[in-house]
Amino acid sequence: MQPRLAVIGCGQWGQNHVRTLSEIGALVAVADRNIERAEAFADRYGVAALEPEAAIESREIDALVLALPASVQGEMARAAFASGKDVLIEKPISLDPADAEATAAAARAAGRLMMVGHVVRFHPVFQRLCAVVAEGRIGTVRHLIANRMGLGRFLGMDVVWDLAPHDLSLILHLAGSLPTEIHSRRRIVLSDETDIADIELDFAGGLKAEVHVSRVSPYRDRRFSVIGTEGMLTFDDLAPEGEKLGLYEHKVWRSGEGFAFENAPVTFLPTEPGLPLDRELRHFIDCVEHRREPDTGPVEAVETVRILAEASPLKD
Repeated sequence: MQPRLAVIGCGQWGQNHVRTLSEIGALVAVADRNIERAEAFADRYGVAALEPEAAIESREIDALVLALPASVQGEMARAAFASGKDVLIEKPISLDPADAEATAAAARAAGRLMMVGHVVRFHPVFQRLCAVVAEGRIGTVRHLIANRMGLGRFLGMDVVWDLAPHDLSLILHLAGSLPTEIHSRRRIVLSDETDIADIELDFAGGLKAEVHVSRVSPYRDRRFSVIGTEGMLTFDDLAPEGEKLGLYEHKVWRSGEGFAFENAPVTFLPTEPGLPLDRELRHFIDCVEHRREPDTGPVEAVETVRILAEASPLKD
């Protein structure tokens, strides 16, 4: 039988979870501190409206999606694990590495599944990019570059905590290990907190990565590039359909005492259709049903918070 899910938190992103789970046919309840908001969504989708604590304790619910402020998600998740629930927690799962680790430890102790909502990991273009890398088509991966820039989203947290989790998740997945060094530069431009940041990560074996985030950019940029010894790949989420994944079979080689290079035209690779949030939630449901660890599990969730905290320490 398909697991029965509830969403706690019916805000801007939580309502997307509500709608998508309803379309999948797995939604049985919604919960929010504002019970009138929960009731409005419950009426729209034909499910129960509950207080958050009631959703956590309900025997009619198998798993939860938490879409709450990061400062309260750890406490809610730990209560859910203790009540026998599996939980998908929106990113970031916490604002404090120790709290994030406590949440992961609670999931392990209760024998429950913990998944973090790094939705871009489930983008079909990124998953195709990973498959092309695994095939060895661009040789050995040497460098990763992530750009996530635009105007807006002043949500009470700085740009590192708001935008960088997406790309840190992609980088950790491709690196297959945790970074050995983390360096960051942050700049306040138009608000009272960090508006622009650059994060550099070093991994064992020589792989390096850089993340550029800005919420005061005059243009939007959503590109993720992989630099290999035999070519390069770029996932451009703002490109037209059919042109989101580009393969550049550029060549660079040693020539005498220097280096030479050869440009190659871009080849756009075909990718599967599909909405990332739908794929993410179906993956979570499958993990709950078949009791297997999610692709974006507790290790990634905790490590992302650790990197964020080191790259942009929060004010006391």
